[in-house]
Amino acid sequence: MIRLTLAEKPWFLALATFSLLGGSLILSISKLTSDRPFHCSSFSSSTDPTAATSLQRDAVLHYATSATVPQQSLAEIRVSFDVLRRLSPCNFLVFGLGHDSLMWSSFNPHGTTLFLEEDPKWVQSVLKDAPSLRAHTVRYRTRLSDANRLLSAYRSEPSCLLPSAAALKGNVRCELALSDLPEEVYEREWDLIMIDAPRGYAGDLPGRMGAIYSAAVMARSRKGEGVTHVFLHDVNRRVERVYAEEFLCRKNRVNAVRRLWHFAISPGSNGSRSFSNFC
Repeated sequence: MIRLTLAEKPWFLALATFSLLGGSLILSISKLTSDRPFHCSSFSSSTDPTAATSLQRDAVLHYATSATVPQQSLAEIRVSFDVLRRLSPCNFLVFGLGHDSLMWSSFNPHGTTLFLEEDPKWVQSVLKDAPSLRAHTVRYRTRLSDANRLLSAYRSEPSCLLPSAAALKGNVRCELALSDLPEEVYEREWDLIMIDAPRGYAGDLPGRMGAIYSAAVMARSRKGEGVTHVFLHDVNRRVERVYAEEFLCRKNRVNAVRRLWHFAISPGSNGSRSFSNFC
């Protein structure tokens, strides 16, 4: 994730983030007294209401007193926030760890929010200031310079095609598959997936090809009810756009705000679509 300071963003973004977090705190408290049933995948989390409200208070304090702000714009943040407001508590997987991580976690009180980050030193730096966050360091096999080759080659590799690709874990034959993630990532069904990492602005960096492909596989392999919401940031870059069109599919795109695309992807076994194709 790009690390930005307040000087590089409009001052009102910090205030808007503060307001969103405050509203999220109020919302979570009101939901504790609501009898409304939840509609997300099964999840395990703390049922102690003070745990969630404490996290949100920490987030409000952090953004109110820090010179750093989330890298997404207010309009982009609002897209994911509105979905989390409807679905929380749920399972939320985030590719990337940064100054916005405390915010995302606080938007999902009592849910499971897990961050995947490529840089172990950056993980230590972020967790030092926000120890309540749950994050894992992961390795990526791809390089951005290989994006075109990988896109052409996957169609001729059976292990990259559905339904074989549904087994991401251990799928080393498919170069796009994230085959060595923490066990928890494979065991859960993720209601929301945010792709804002790994880095993809230079040829020797991993790029987001594997994250986009694997998010699509997770969504198409879903066994529970409902869709998987996938949010992809930095679609102003060619690789993000091309891979989104190939695996997340234009017909699944339900919103587009600035550099963020929002997809709602149904399980591959539902409806009349063939499970052998992504789009």
